[in-house]
Amino acid sequence: MTTDRLKDMLGRVSLTPVKKAQSVLLNALTGSTRQTETCPLPDALDRLLAKDLLSPEDLPTHPRSTMDGFAVRAADTFGASSSMPCYLEIDGEVAMGQMPTGKVVQGKCFRIATGGLLPEGSDAVVMFEHTIPVDGKMIEVVKSVGVGINLINRGEDIKKGNPALPKGHLLRPQDLGLLAGLGIADVAVYTRPRVGILSTGDEIVPWSESPPPGKIRNINGITLAASCRRLGAEVTDYGIVSDSEDIFFATLERATGENNVVLFSGGSSVGMRDLGERVIEKLGNPGILVHGVALKPGKPVIIGLSHGTAIFGLPGHPVSAMVCFELFVDPAIRFFAGAPTPNKQFTQSITAIIDRNINSAAGRLDFVRVQLQEQEDMPPLAIPVLGKSGSISTLSRAHGYFLIDEPTQGINKGSQVKVTLLQ
Repeated sequence: MTTDRLKDMLGRVSLTPVKKAQSVLLNALTGSTRQTETCPLPDALDRLLAKDLLSPEDLPTHPRSTMDGFAVRAADTFGASSSMPCYLEIDGEVAMGQMPTGKVVQGKCFRIATGGLLPEGSDAVVMFEHTIPVDGKMIEVVKSVGVGINLINRGEDIKKGNPALPKGHLLRPQDLGLLAGLGIADVAVYTRPRVGILSTGDEIVPWSESPPPGKIRNINGITLAASCRRLGAEVTDYGIVSDSEDIFFATLERATGENNVVLFSGGSSVGMRDLGERVIEKLGNPGILVHGVALKPGKPVIIGLSHGTAIFGLPGHPVSAMVCFELFVDPAIRFFAGAPTPNKQFTQSITAIIDRNINSAAGRLDFVRVQLQEQEDMPPLAIPVLGKSGSISTLSRAHGYFLIDEPTQGINKGSQVKVTLLQ
């Protein structure tokens, strides 16, 4: 079954708005399987949690000092100042890594280091800087403390049974530290998405070779693979595939059976030798979801689904392919990685001022590459990096991009734009 697509009076399929295409894709993916596995904590960096994690214990499990100083009864320091200090007898010392022995009683204190366990009877810590030694057994306290000052109480970081990290959370170094502190040695995470990449066209040669006249190096294969790996995917390169429909279909069918996401570049525009649409339709279940979006560059992209595997036919021009990756492939990989909201929610972006007028056709989303130039006491200047969609150097020279929405027919010099930074 194929997805119904609107056609104009001449029988041409109409272009799909970008946001609708993204919505169609993600709605279709909801029935796809996302697999999970158990991962040792040290290997869990940049993985997404497959279930909510609750704290198995209080953290910390015992009140601890956050300063070097003396564990005291806060009431014993009431009113203490440099002009009227209070005097406390040193009655013990907290050894690091050991439970304190003894109890802090009225008029006495224990010496304690940062991280030391608070001895029984004490409820605050006076910093060394706020004490003056009288002799080896007595100190002057020149600044009073309140209950709970300079310590962290049991469960103050996180209490037993409380949520530690939610399902779908991307595990960062600080998150591994939290889980280590809770004694969690293994975590359930989503498996890394598997992505297969095909490069189509008899005119393509490996990027490592010197192309003869009429041939071009395979730029898209290496750039798309690198983009997938940056998202944590495991990539299989199926090489350069002939324009022969039988060969193309056999390779795509194999890749679809072995991966969560399959990309091929080239073969997505209208033409006798462009087989992408026919081959995806032949795979079926359901087949084509979208062919052609209201986007510049990237208009001829194909989005399909077959037996739960997302299939993307990306334009052959490198810039168009990368733009389509950013808008469509990236969310699909994030979905299979376990992201609760696959469309990017927290991208690094800045406000900049555009340095020239940019025209745009109504009804089309324009992806404008820019370089950024600092300005004193003003937002940076966004300088468009102009060039055709076959010029990969325009992306290499760009610091980021901004979007001109479909209803807008351009943007004026001096306008503020939101620039999404390219990694």
